[in-house]
Amino acid sequence: MTERKRTTGVKRTSRTSDRSASARKKKKSYRQRVVAFQIAAITLAIFCLLIVAAVLLTRALVPQKGAGEATQEVSGENSSQTDGATGEAADSGKEDGAAQESEALTPVETVSLTVSMVGDCTIGTDIQFDTSRNFNAFYTVNGPSYFFENVKSILGADDLTVVNMEGTLTESDNRQDKTFAFKGDPSFVEVLTQGSVEAANLANNHSKDYGEESYTDTIRYLEDAGITTFGYDRTAVVDIKGIQVGLVGIYELADGLERESQVIENIKAVKDQGADVVIVSFHWGQEKETYPDDIQKSLAHTAVDNGADLVVGHHPHVLQGIETYNGKNIVYSLGNFCFGGNSNPSDKDTMIFQQTFSFENGELVQDNVTNIIPCSLSSVSGYNDYRPTPLEGSEKERVMQKIQELSSGL
Repeated sequence: MTERKRTTGVKRTSRTSDRSASARKKKKSYRQRVVAFQIAAITLAIFCLLIVAAVLLTRALVPQKGAGEATQEVSGENSSQTDGATGEAADSGKEDGAAQESEALTPVETVSLTVSMVGDCTIGTDIQFDTSRNFNAFYTVNGPSYFFENVKSILGADDLTVVNMEGTLTESDNRQDKTFAFKGDPSFVEVLTQGSVEAANLANNHSKDYGEESYTDTIRYLEDAGITTFGYDRTAVVDIKGIQVGLVGIYELADGLERESQVIENIKAVKDQGADVVIVSFHWGQEKETYPDDIQKSLAHTAVDNGADLVVGHHPHVLQGIETYNGKNIVYSLGNFCFGGNSNPSDKDTMIFQQTFSFENGELVQDNVTNIIPCSLSSVSGYNDYRPTPLEGSEKERVMQKIQELSSGL
């Protein structure tokens, strides 16, 4: 009896253990299912959050069309159609809308820069000239505003006016031993400032007529009056409307083609300083010759080949033609302008040469928009009253035709 009881007890214990193990397995399986469900739920939640974040980020980066744009796309012929037709109109305008959005992302900034170039300006006289008819006599009677009075509205409307300063502003009495030596009182600088002149080339054969001192005096008086000076190895870069304009002045008369290296080096110098436009002003050629010589042509081409955007010249005291070389303008001689160096020159024809440079986002996109304004260096025909004046009617046509004929074949 005792042994049977013990055996029965063992069997009962075994069945109880089996039931416990089975319960534990079920409980463990349940927990695993719960954990798996939780992981799946968390994963789904994270995935949804990522989708929402992506949508929000896309909306933030891509500009949304305003109500005005949306109206524009469905207006016009389709404005009275049904919603379905409106949807078709919107679909047909997707490409245009995308282009407009692209343009909105990269706005175009356009800047235009107009430069006026004029020839020899002698703001003074030679002490050997007749004191009753020279430049100084007219200054005494009329004051500084008189001389550029007839062209100020033109020069005042541009962005930069550049002259060739054919003489000195100085109180020095150290006249050099030469046929003609020009100087004006330092106060004569007001002729240029009141005439809306912003820059002056000093590389010419009269910039040191009263010695080296007169040259440095002229620089000082011009710069103090706000007029930028340049010439020889003194280059300049001026900021106009955010556009950097490089100014180079070359005196060629004595050295000819030996000036090529200076041309190249000075253009490089202003480009290294950030010049967006380069203007080279040459004092060259032969007096009273209406056609450029081979040296002028060679130096001008060298300037363009090395980055000049506009080349102008002076010294012949008469007009020469205009050449377009590799898309750039070369004005071989501008003639005289406000010229105190002669009380009655036989050839009074001159011009204002204007060129407009256009930029988009700081890049030059158009640079051959020109305007030639035929002028006389005097407002009267019988003598020089030192007051350059735009020509009208038949005289304007005559000078324009003259420039065209001189330019033919260049």
